[in-house]
Amino acid sequence: MEWLNVVAGLLVGIIVGITGVGGGSLMSPLLILLFGVAPATAIGTDLWFAAITKSVGGYIHHRHASVDLGVVRLLAIGSIPAAILVGLWLGYSESGRFTSQTLATALGSVLVLTAVTTLFRAQIAKHVRTLAIRSNPRFLAFKTIATVFAGAILGTMVTLTSVGAGALGATILMILYPRRLSLRRLVGTDIAHAVPIAFVGGIVHAVVGTVDLELLAMLLLGSLPGIIIGSKVAALMNEKIVQTILAVVLLIAGMKLLL
Repeated sequence: MEWLNVVAGLLVGIIVGITGVGGGSLMSPLLILLFGVAPATAIGTDLWFAAITKSVGGYIHHRHASVDLGVVRLLAIGSIPAAILVGLWLGYSESGRFTSQTLATALGSVLVLTAVTTLFRAQIAKHVRTLAIRSNPRFLAFKTIATVFAGAILGTMVTLTSVGAGALGATILMILYPRRLSLRRLVGTDIAHAVPIAFVGGIVHAVVGTVDLELLAMLLLGSLPGIIIGSKVAALMNEKIVQTILAVVLLIAGMKLLL
């Protein structure tokens, strides 16, 4: 059974290496639906999985100057306190101790939203570019507040479900900063912000006792070489086709968790 965990990590790592999407959104439903892991443990373990794997990507992007630290700070002002507050609620409030079904429903909902976002990212980008040309200066004044608020939403979603910092985070940045962030800096900034949220959420779940360290080690053993392999073969594959397949898989997994 342990070798299957390594294979799961390898497959997810390859997909992340090719598309830059799928770490959290694929791993949690994979653990729940195929391996029978309890939702709370799957989410907690996945948060540490994401924190460690994305730290590598974040470091590389930072070295290549493809991280906008100003945007990361604004997002973190909202996301870190939100993640801590959700963690306190999960750990110390009886109402925060979700049932497996509630967690599965929350995860399924975010997966469906992630799938839709991934499918229509190109259309969203095109529409945003049009809006950027016509943007009202008064709207731009609220960008800072909107970024902090977006960070709070992402921090809440990631701590509860381990999903949201990737595709959803990138889409939010695309909407708020269509001119400031090139595609390379958008991806780098998104990954850099995902790391502290995942660590905070992971610590919360570790305190609550919903992290399987042995499972985490097996997943990392497969995922780290998987990311390297995926990065190497990315140039040989049609990224749009891969992302479409990924979105369909996420949609099916999300619907299965909801039904």
